[in-house]
This record gives sequence, C-alpha cells and structure tokens, in this order.
Amino acid sequence: MRWQGQQLGVDDAAALPGMERMDGLVRSVTTPEFAGMTFHEVMAKSALNRVPGASAMPFDWTVNPYRGCGHQCTYCFARKTHEYLDLDYGADFDSQIVVKINVADVLRTELRRGSWAREPVMLGTNTDPYQRAEGRYRLMPDIVGALTENGTPFSILTKGTLLRRDLPLLTDASREVKVTLAMSIAVFDDALQNSFEPGTPSAEARLDTVRAATAAGFRVTVFLMPILPHLTDSIAALDDALARIRAAGAARVVYGALHLRPGAKQWFLQWLEREHPHLVSSYRGLYPGVSTTAPKAYRTWLGKRMRPLLRMHRLDGWDEDEHPRGRPQPGLAARPTASSDLGPIRSTRVTTTSSRPLVVPASEPTLF
Repeated sequence: MRWQGQQLGVDDAAALPGMERMDGLVRSVTTPEFAGMTFHEVMAKSALNRVPGASAMPFDWTVNPYRGCGHQCTYCFARKTHEYLDLDYGADFDSQIVVKINVADVLRTELRRGSWAREPVMLGTNTDPYQRAEGRYRLMPDIVGALTENGTPFSILTKGTLLRRDLPLLTDASREVKVTLAMSIAVFDDALQNSFEPGTPSAEARLDTVRAATAAGFRVTVFLMPILPHLTDSIAALDDALARIRAAGAARVVYGALHLRPGAKQWFLQWLEREHPHLVSSYRGLYPGVSTTAPKAYRTWLGKRMRPLLRMHRLDGWDEDEHPRGRPQPGLAARPTASSDLGPIRSTRVTTTSSRPLVVPASEPTLF
C-alpha cells in the first residue's frame, strides 16, 4: 500500500497530490443490505472538480460524492481512478465504495468563494450519484440544496432509479436555477444487462424513472450509451430501444459507441472472454492495442443507422461526437408534482479498518 509506514497527521512528500495525509478515513462500514460491499466514509478536502481545458466535455465543473460504484458496469471509464487509492479497477471498484460524507459542507464553502462564477456543474460523470449507496447516505439532497441556494445551475446523469426520491426537491430547485436530468440506459435486453452491468436497475425501471421525471415537467435526455458492436447495434435492437425511450416520454437521445479506456478495457475484455468468447477477436480488431474508441468508420456507420431511426421515432438526438466543448447541456425548468420517497437503508454494522486506510485527493483525478 502506498500509505504503509505513514503516520497519522504527518505529510508524505512521496504521495500523490491530495494524498499527503491519511487521516481522511472516518470509518469503514458493512451492512447486510449491501452484502460483499464496504463503504469507506471519508472527509473530503474538496468538492468541485475542474474539468481539464483540453477535454471535449461540454462542461467545466463536476461534483462526485462517491468513488467506486455498485452498478458494476464492466465498461465504466472511471475504473482506473481507483488505482489512486491503491485499490484495483476490477472487483475493488465494484465493492470498495468511498463515501465523501462531508461533501455538501465542503461544496457550500467552495461556492461561497468570491471567485465562483456560478458556472454549470455536472453530477454523474465519474461515478453515479444515485447508485445504491445513496439510499443509505442521502448526500444528494444537501448537494442539490447547496447548488440551488448559491444560484448555480446543474445537471444530473444517472442510471439510478433513486432519482425519483428527489424529484420534489429537484422540482423546487428548478424554480431557482436551471436543472437538467438525463438517464443512461445502455442495454434493453434483461439477460445481457444483468451480465454486463449487474448492479444497475433494469431498463424498464429506468424508463419508469424517465416517465416520472417527465411527468414532473423535465425534458429528459436518455443516453443510449455505450452501444456494443455485435451485441446491441442491430437495427432491431436500436429500433426497440428508441421505441421504448419514446414511449417513456424522453425528449432527446444521445448515443455513442463503446469506449474502452485503461482499466475498463482489461475488465471488459475479461467479461467478453467469459460471456461471449466468439466476439473477442472482433473486439480486439475494433479496439487494438491502446486504442480506446471504436474506429471512425464504425462510428460513421452507426450514425447512418441511427439517424433514420431517430426521425422515425420523432426523437431529437445526436452522436456524442457531435458535442463540441462549450455546448450547453439541454434542459428546461420543471413544474411541481408529487413523487414517491424511497427511504434510507436502515440496518448497519460498523467496523474500523487500520490496514487499508483511504483518503480522497484534494484535486480528484478525472478522465476528461
């Protein structure tokens, strides 16, 4: 471990930026409702993360209340960042979840700075803010409150149906600031989804969340990503996906082919070898060596396949490659509505750990 031999409260000049001290860990928690998972509760030093200027992402600021994710998506591009904590990008990323229990308080402090210009903030770009852990920790209501009180617009991208718990709060927030909601749904075949991203809600449950958010007055975007070569890119699969998205009331679709960044690439190929070995050679041809994106020819072919289907289903939509830096995320204010409240997880068992202490870097590495 990088921190073995360190002493509490003592700076380590050899550590990565933000990891000079190891006293951020408050406790590690296991609970029967999350069998096989451990939550490492830490005191974060920062909340706002600035997106590097060279990034193609159409936003400049993010907030990530969690590191690691119980969704267990085999392709998640954030997997590599777990190595900054001396954890692996595979099973550890899925089961060792870092929870920034003070993230809302730190965010409020940062938003009060005179230099803060109330630029849009994106949530859900590294790990999902509405992953199952949020049912226990309820970090998002205070984050939403901090942004709203400051007059800072924000967007949320999630695969989590727990978003429905906060729809009344988000509706109220939209009266004060611009709030944008998007749901990510990659796979509409239940068997493939359970294998490919086993910790996520079903596609139908996510579509029900789209319906609820639409009923609340939001123009919801669905991210049909990643589209998997030879698995979800057939006309029949895409047509079915878009028909169900349209029926759920979504206003627009953003689509894109599979990305395989370091860490995610190795983990995904292990899954492919186990579940679809006949496709391994094809994927190695599409993503050779250190390549992270599908070839331009494939992405062009996919666009030609998608555009007529989008028109047929009367959906606004575009390829993720069509998002130049600086293009604002679409979204409209919402009107009030009733919504269900999914309560917090109850039973817990607390343990302390001294062999694997964790600390959140002051300037969190991102992949953008």
